[in-house]
Amino acid sequence: MKDFKRENLLFSLCGLNCGLCPMNLNQYCPGCGGGEGNQSCSIAKCSLQHGNVEYCFQCENYPCERYDNIDEFDSFITHQHQKQDMEKFRGLGIELYSAEQQRKKVLLNHLLNTYNDGRKKTLFCIAVNLLEIDDLENIINELDKNTLNLSLKEKAAYAASLFIKTATNKNITLKLRKKK
Repeated sequence: MKDFKRENLLFSLCGLNCGLCPMNLNQYCPGCGGGEGNQSCSIAKCSLQHGNVEYCFQCENYPCERYDNIDEFDSFITHQHQKQDMEKFRGLGIELYSAEQQRKKVLLNHLLNTYNDGRKKTLFCIAVNLLEIDDLENIINELDKNTLNLSLKEKAAYAASLFIKTATNKNITLKLRKKK
């Protein structure tokens, strides 16, 4: 959208972790407010109408009706923790939350470069979005230690099993939820 620009391209104004999205990783989307050619977004239009707030929680009307059921369905990125991540961002502040997202992006890139057999990108993106850094680091440490002699396909399957097991133990679903 033409007049909508933002500094932090890792975290959208509505609470999505854009820097951990497959579309962003493939450079199809620069993230929320990251350049010309962004798709029109009703929340971005709303931001412009409300003084160009950087994050929705800064708006006097937050949470508004736009947030009703916003986390029920996913797009290219999971929306499961959208409101929760917005509150975490608000509580930690931009520096700490952004540092966490940068760390998650490093971990995600390691997973994609080392354990992706061409079929695990979405799973890894969702897992990195929804799991805590400690869980991610523990899984990656186990993978790095125990997969040296495995084929890429075996590494990918092992990684997927560890993520699914950890997520299941935390009642987290590692699948995108599409509207029907």
